Amino acid sequence: MNAPYDGDRGQRAGGDAAGHAPPPQQPAAPDDPYLQSAYDYDPYRSQDLSAQDPVTEALYDRASHPPPPPGTYQETQPLYQQPAAAPHAPNPLVWAQTPAPEPDGPSRHLPYGDDARTVQFTGVDDLVTRASEEEQPEKDAFAHLYRDQQTPGVPPQAAPEPAPAPAPAPKKPAGRAAGLMKSSAVMAAGTMVSRLTGFVRSAMIIAALGAGLLGDTFQIAYQLPTMIFILTIGGGLNSVFVPQLVRAMKNDDDGGEAYANRLLTLVTFALGVLTALGIVAAPLLIKFLSVPISNNPAANDVAVTLLRYFLPTIFFMGVHVVMGQILNARGKFGAMMWTPVLNNVVIIATLGLFLWVYGTSATSRMTVETIPPEGERLLGVGILLGLVVQALAMIPYLRETGFRLRPRFDWKGHGLGKAAKLAKWTVLFVLANQAGAIVVIQLATAAVGKGADGTGYAAYANAQLIWALPQAIITVSLMAALLPRLARSANEDDAGAVRDDISQGLRTTAVAIVPISFTFLALGVPICTLIFGSSGTSTATNMGFMLMAFGLGLIPYSVQYVVLRAFYAYEDTRTPFYNTVIVAVINAAASAVCYLVLPPRWAVTGMAASYGIAYAIGVGIAWKRLRKRLGGDLDGANVLRTYARLAIASVPAAMAAGAVGYALSQALGQGVLGSIVALVVGGAVLLGVFFVAAKKMRIAELNALVGMVRGRLGR
Repeated sequence: MNAPYDGDRGQRAGGDAAGHAPPPQQPAAPDDPYLQSAYDYDPYRSQDLSAQDPVTEALYDRASHPPPPPGTYQETQPLYQQPAAAPHAPNPLVWAQTPAPEPDGPSRHLPYGDDARTVQFTGVDDLVTRASEEEQPEKDAFAHLYRDQQTPGVPPQAAPEPAPAPAPAPKKPAGRAAGLMKSSAVMAAGTMVSRLTGFVRSAMIIAALGAGLLGDTFQIAYQLPTMIFILTIGGGLNSVFVPQLVRAMKNDDDGGEAYANRLLTLVTFALGVLTALGIVAAPLLIKFLSVPISNNPAANDVAVTLLRYFLPTIFFMGVHVVMGQILNARGKFGAMMWTPVLNNVVIIATLGLFLWVYGTSATSRMTVETIPPEGERLLGVGILLGLVVQALAMIPYLRETGFRLRPRFDWKGHGLGKAAKLAKWTVLFVLANQAGAIVVIQLATAAVGKGADGTGYAAYANAQLIWALPQAIITVSLMAALLPRLARSANEDDAGAVRDDISQGLRTTAVAIVPISFTFLALGVPICTLIFGSSGTSTATNMGFMLMAFGLGLIPYSVQYVVLRAFYAYEDTRTPFYNTVIVAVINAAASAVCYLVLPPRWAVTGMAASYGIAYAIGVGIAWKRLRKRLGGDLDGANVLRTYARLAIASVPAAMAAGAVGYALSQALGQGVLGSIVALVVGGAVLLGVFFVAAKKMRIAELNALVGMVRGRLGR
């Protein structure tokens, strides 16, 4: 029997007397590596002990050649597995596909652009369409090739025969994406209806009381409760307490019901005390907000009387906000947006009754000296009743969710004090904003005594209401879609993605904001004569001049909103506070200069222009801080080029629309018919000229906005 080893002779087969095996003879490799035989030359054969021939080589002489220790050579990989990826670049001599080049920057995929191969979202249309879709894992397109290799030795199974189609199952509730889309539609519809009824309410207030001293007196008393609520509890309630409320609802065993009841009890108690103190100190509050009105005995009496009717609305505002946020945390969004419509409906009914009894201000000539006590009582009770209905309408929705209202006074040790400390910067932010507004109110009410009707604070507030509407519909809506991605990029410290998001948001909103601001500049008078014409042609015309003064300030106002979202994405609330202080100081100083320098008729109009100037300076400061935060790159050249080209396209459009609107107003008058014709024809001219000019200049962002609108309408 042949044996590979003979111990008596001390010699191994195929070896010499010393026991050394001869080295294997390796044939010379041919010049062309692709022409060699796969079995002639194996450079790894001498290294692989399992491949050696036991007859010709000393494989079993463990005394002379012990096996290598574990871990000294690489274990052979099991069959049918993918080899590990090489840590170096691919060999150009090996047949392989060259990987596609990646874009520059820290992101693997740029967030926006027009090339679908290098971006994640192609235009805003794709972003908005996929904003509410759940992220699904990508399927492996080559999984079927390795299906027979998942279990070695097991043959692949044949594909099963398709089963017959089952009977249609009962309709299941919509998924999370569909529910989110439905909730967004309900909220958007409620907001739009609320704003439209708010316009009707404001127009009826001007029609009933005018835009003179009586209108300013009513506006001061009407604004004071809202300002007090925001300054004391409202700002912190929305920014700090509500996130704590949502966290408690997710983590507590009772679904956060006890925490919500504690918060509701605390808010109602604090607002009840605040309301009682406000009723006692009503004369001081009027003087704090408007010294000219407090120095006028008749105006002061009317303001104090109305304010004491309006101050309990602070209590019901807080109750409405807390109940609404409790419902939002439970997935009920409609009540928070639709109940303000009830408030507007009640106020509209009250003002309609007032107009039916006393007539419009143009016919009744009612002033602070001649307004009857019954009229003051009607206005006071009606407006208070509107807030009461708005708050109490939330209770049935709470009961529907299973929430039980229970007073809870065990406030200590449950996180309410910590949440109050977190609201510091938000409260200071609101305080700075309201401080600048108080200065403007003081100066505007002082100027109305020297000028004509429609040049005081009431005209200022109503013109500002129209002016801010595009911001709420366009800029806020777009940033609401971009904010989740912006926050995610900031959390990942991806400055490039944050830069791209801010740049895309600015350039996309500019396509609508820039021409609309020029529309206010060109057609401000027809807009105001159409909405507020019942108060008198001269009053509405003066308000139109204020809207024109506000017009171009919409551009920096919108830019400021977008830029500050980046700081909020980084959870930085201190920088927005400092920026708001700068804007408030500049606005107050410029308004004071307008009051001292300009004639009384144009003083408040100059204050409206100062508002935009203050935001233009504030945007410059915020832009520098954000650019430093993102490493010195904010795509400024691209953004500035877009705004400049849109402004160039808007200038001839505004000039043509203004000329057409003025000519039609002179020919048809400034009544309802003349205002409608001037506004419709002038708006059509402005839109046509702007669109043609923008197309000639090839402004790409115009196509992005059109795609976004098409996506919204398609859904």
